Amino acid sequence: MSVYEPKNTDPQKVLLLYSGGLDTSCMVKWIQQQYDAEVTTLTLYLGQDGATEARKKALDLGASRAYVLDCLDEFADYYLSKTIKANGLYQHGYPLSTALARPLVAERAVEIARMEEADAIAHGCTGKGNDQVRFEVSIKSLAPDISVMAPVRRWNMDRETEKAFARENGIPVGPSSEYSVDANLWGRSIECGPLEDPYREPPSEIFRYVVPPEMAPDAPEYTEIGFESGLPVTLNGEEMRLARLVDTLNGLAGHHGVGIIDHVEDRVVGLKSREVYECPAAVTLLSAHADLERFCSTIHQNEVKAFADRKWSELVYKGLWHDPLRVDLDALMDSMNQGVTGKVRVKLFKGRAMVVGRVSENAVYDHDLATYGREDVFDQTASEGFITIWGLQTSVACRTKRAKTPQPVGDEV
Repeated sequence: MSVYEPKNTDPQKVLLLYSGGLDTSCMVKWIQQQYDAEVTTLTLYLGQDGATEARKKALDLGASRAYVLDCLDEFADYYLSKTIKANGLYQHGYPLSTALARPLVAERAVEIARMEEADAIAHGCTGKGNDQVRFEVSIKSLAPDISVMAPVRRWNMDRETEKAFARENGIPVGPSSEYSVDANLWGRSIECGPLEDPYREPPSEIFRYVVPPEMAPDAPEYTEIGFESGLPVTLNGEEMRLARLVDTLNGLAGHHGVGIIDHVEDRVVGLKSREVYECPAAVTLLSAHADLERFCSTIHQNEVKAFADRKWSELVYKGLWHDPLRVDLDALMDSMNQGVTGKVRVKLFKGRAMVVGRVSENAVYDHDLATYGREDVFDQTASEGFITIWGLQTSVACRTKRAKTPQPVGDEV
């Protein structure tokens, strides 16, 4: 058998990507019972609640080891930095919050699996979602010899059956929720339950990062974001590492109702899905960055960049973080962001993050050319010849079409 193929035997030692929720808690016992395998768990702290309690919970359930890794700064510095430069939005709405976290989890999973000599990595994703694709493509790209297990695709348990399994195996069953939630520093994703009706307005009680806009302050707040080579480095004049800046801006923008996204999107597996996101810092930073980038770039750069941004976002959403094209596009993003340095002033008010000012030494903007005042140096007489040349082919095409089209004669109307 090739070293690039997983073994076809039952796993003896499994690394479980552990969130601490009901699904992955049941998996600890289910894997032990189904395969008589040793289970080690891995949890990454990426800004979500509950990560610190995961280790004790996993060990109490019978895991042989339980890893909890603080990867918050790595997530910000290596993943969020790239999505900011790429104006990362899937289908013009979703800031890729969960999608960005999955390749990092997969990379750490492969490292721990190697260290623990595990022969399989298990995840808690369903067969309908995107995350199964993101985890499995990344793991198989990095470690094709390690098997990947997806118990939810096999165990055929509905929610009530799963709760019964938990009670039978001494697994704590907390208060049930109608919703499925994933959260990290870049945003919070909410789905299922009442949200499966795409016509129903999301209830305000589901939000944690964002105040509903109608309950936000009646006075706006202005914030200034400083960028260097495409990355935010200051907030209101204070230098901050990216993770802290995002966390602080989550609080500021979320307080003003910024960042709620109600999105029907096309999943990788072919389904359309209604998702609700709350991403206050992501919405604010992406808006500010895109504005400054346009300000500092030529029309030709901006046109190409829009296409590259869309392709980059699609690759990340669809689980292709390790595809060579994503790496190639990163090089383009870095190059095109070299001059994106300056400050952006953003007005936060009732659910909107409005860019109201920008300044940069690298701006492709000349006040003396743009002004209509006395200092105007633009030669307006040059426009006449430009218009003739610019519309030349359009005029010729229209003239040719008219020549081939029968014209009304006599009293015809």
